[in-house]
Amino acid sequence: MKNNITRMAVCPLCGRVYHGAPALSREDNETLICPDCGTRQALQSIGVDSAEQEQIIETIHRHTQG
Repeated sequence: MKNNITRMAVCPLCGRVYHGAPALSREDNETLICPDCGTRQALQSIGVDSAEQEQIIETIHRHTQG
């Protein structure tokens, strides 16, 4: 039987409440952060600028909502 409990947490980087599985920060490999901040860190690591990071995250949200 699947557990339907939704995990809620506050991201220590952005301060937003998020649901679901956290990401592991690339900065210290210990801190659990929200999926959006995890995506930002991953994109930053390959040289994607901040404006494009936000566009990518908005696209992810549009395609995963609902």
